[in-house]
Amino acid sequence: MNKMANGWFSGMLGVLIFSGSLPATRLAVMDFQPLFLTVCRAAIAGVLAGVLLLIFRQQRPLKSDIVPLLLIALCVVVGFPLLTALALQYVTASHAIIYVGLLPLSTAIFGVWRGGERPRPIFWMLSVLGSSLVVGFALINGASSSFIGDGLMLASIIACGYGYAEGARLSRRLGGWQVISWALILSLPVMALLSLSFKPDSWSSTSVTSILSLAYVSLFSMLIGFVFWYRGLALGGIAAVGQLQLLQPFFGLLLSALLLHESIGWPIFMVNMGVVLCVAFARRFAAK
Repeated sequence: MNKMANGWFSGMLGVLIFSGSLPATRLAVMDFQPLFLTVCRAAIAGVLAGVLLLIFRQQRPLKSDIVPLLLIALCVVVGFPLLTALALQYVTASHAIIYVGLLPLSTAIFGVWRGGERPRPIFWMLSVLGSSLVVGFALINGASSSFIGDGLMLASIIACGYGYAEGARLSRRLGGWQVISWALILSLPVMALLSLSFKPDSWSSTSVTSILSLAYVSLFSMLIGFVFWYRGLALGGIAAVGQLQLLQPFFGLLLSALLLHESIGWPIFMVNMGVVLCVAFARRFAAK
C-alpha cells in the first residue's frame, strides 16, 4: 500500500472512531458535568499515553515542539471536548453532528497556514459551498437550534481545525501517536488535579451507560482515534484527507438514532449528501 493510500486508510479509521464521540458525550453528560467529563477523559488518556511512551521508549520532543504541543492540547484535549460537552446541553447530538461538516474547511484553512499546503481555487469554492449548506441548515432548522449551543459548536470546530493541522504538521516528524501522547502528557498534571477537584460527590447514581461513555471518549476519542487521524493527515495531506470528515456526520447520525433514539429527518440526510458531494469533487483539487 503506497503512502497516499495508507494516509486515506488511517484517516478513515480515525473518522470511524471519532463518529462515536458526540453520541457518547451526549450520554455521558446526562450524569457528569461537562467540565469534569473534559478533564477526566484527558487525565485517563494521559495516563495511558504515558504508559505507551515508556513502553516504546520514545524520545522527548524538542524544545521548539513544546509550544505547538501545548496549543494542540489546548485545542483538541481541552477546547473541543469541553465546548462540545457544553453545547450538548443545549442541542441534540444529531444537530451538533451537523457542525462536523465544517471541520474539513476549518482543517484545510489551518493546513494552508500551518502545513504550507496550497489547494486550488476550485477546492475552496466547493468546500465553501458544502460548508454553506451546513450553516444554512443550522440556521433554518430553528426547532433544534440554540444560539448558545450553535455558538459553542462553531467555536469547537475552529479549535479542532487548528489542533488537527498543527498535530499533522508535527506528526510528519514525531509520528502520529507520539504527538497526541506528548500533548496529553503535557496537560496531564492540570487535568488530573482538575479531575480530583470536580469529581462527583457520589458515583452511586451514575449509570453504567455514562461510565461506558466516559471510557469510550477517554480511550478512543481522546487517544486511539488521534493515532490514526494524525497519521492519515501527515501521510495523505491535511486538506485532502481532512475531507474524510464529511463522512463523520453520516456515521454519527446513525449512532445517534441507534443509541439515543433521536429523530433523524430527511432534511439532515439531504444536507449531508449535498456536502459530501461537494467535498468528493473538491478532493481532487486539494493540492496543486
